[in-house]
Amino acid sequence: MNAYTLLSLAAYFALMVGIGIYAWAKTRADSAGYLLAGRGLGPAVTALSAGASDMSGWLLLGLPGALFASGLVEAWIAIGLTIGALANWIVVAPRLREQTERLGDALTIPQFLANRFPETGTLLRVTSAVVIVGFFTVYTASGMVGGGKLFATAFAGSLPAAGLSDYMLGIFVTAGIVLLYTMIGGFLAVSLTDFVQGMIMMTALVVMPLVIWMNTDAASALAMVPQAGYLSLTQGATLVGVISAVTWGLGYFGQPHIIVRFMAIDRVENIPRARLIGMSWMVISLAGAIAVGLAGRAYAQARGLVVEDPETIFIILSELLFHPAVTGFLYAALLAAIMSTISAQLLVSSSSLTEDFYRLFLRRRASEREAVNISRLCVGLVAAAALVIAADPESEVLGLVANAWAGFGAAFGPLILLALTWNRMTGAGAVAGLVTGAGVVAGWIALGLNKAFLGGPGLYEIVPGFFAALLAIVVVSRLTARPESASAA
Repeated sequence: MNAYTLLSLAAYFALMVGIGIYAWAKTRADSAGYLLAGRGLGPAVTALSAGASDMSGWLLLGLPGALFASGLVEAWIAIGLTIGALANWIVVAPRLREQTERLGDALTIPQFLANRFPETGTLLRVTSAVVIVGFFTVYTASGMVGGGKLFATAFAGSLPAAGLSDYMLGIFVTAGIVLLYTMIGGFLAVSLTDFVQGMIMMTALVVMPLVIWMNTDAASALAMVPQAGYLSLTQGATLVGVISAVTWGLGYFGQPHIIVRFMAIDRVENIPRARLIGMSWMVISLAGAIAVGLAGRAYAQARGLVVEDPETIFIILSELLFHPAVTGFLYAALLAAIMSTISAQLLVSSSSLTEDFYRLFLRRRASEREAVNISRLCVGLVAAAALVIAADPESEVLGLVANAWAGFGAAFGPLILLALTWNRMTGAGAVAGLVTGAGVVAGWIALGLNKAFLGGPGLYEIVPGFFAALLAIVVVSRLTARPESASAA
């Protein structure tokens, strides 16, 4: 490992910790300050924080790897995500910001649901918190897997690891830095680091494909790829496959670590500006990730390069094509994608454990200082559980992300959409939708229907889960009476 690369990474780590300390100095010492930054985020920080916490290591590992291996047909996922993110900004963002403050000034999604449906408030808080902590533990593990893969591929035994494999060293370093700035600075630290990390990620995804193209005759190399329709959006695609890819976009409505950013923006009037910034960042970053996968395949084809794990193509090219100092910056971009998502997920999980378990059942009169300290403790507990899951080096980043994304999208997506827009929805309907969505996704995965469906390729579990939850909410809400005291959406 070159000294320049290590210095670049050390500078990145120092910057993240420095931001955490700055946020600690600026954050109010209460739950609203630690968990939601006092609802004071500006539009640019809100936009890039939502984007960076959304994309995770999937953006630089999973998506380029899928394009590298299978071709342009994998871009349907990016198309679906773009449509879903835009709809999320338009439909959910302004309503959630307004209603969470108006209905009891909720700090968490479970709190908002309890305030919106007081007749089943406690049950909703507990059930939704269980779903959040359960799926986020898996989701957080996917980010740690990305950190492990980076160290295992890039460092290859060049670092002293005290008996640890490079993979496990990467997991511990990634988790350790995230824990440090998240526990110190809370939501403000997470949001500010997300902003910086988002800029680093976008820069890397613009620079890398341009450099690859300058170092190889990409058009000729891609023409040599022994795979029919490699550059076609439809070649080899099936209806079920396209539906599975595009419906990733449905997941946006139910991702707590993303939509909580909408709750923290300073004013509803700033949401259109934040939407423009966020969608611009997303389109550029997704296009860059697609280009990395395709250009990386061209480079490998032209040079006879053997890539055993397609999800490591970004890491391999970072080392082959750039000066060691720039390589360190690119590694930092990958860590930025990973760490921005991990920190957001850890904070949302800890907020649910604190506000929806500890304060609800154990210490209703807990002081603000005590609640903040418990939140910090819960950050560590969730991280420890995720470490156990991530310890398997055979884990696939895209697979873990897909399962967790579907779980949240099906459990919370229809619930949040209808809670914000349908006045006739009842608390019983909310509980039915939450349980149905999570249950159908878990059952679909357990039965292997996401891998093989009706004799063909699997159908992504978010499809049955989302629509089953939607149906459950509507049917149960129609069959149950809405209390006259219930708050209108």
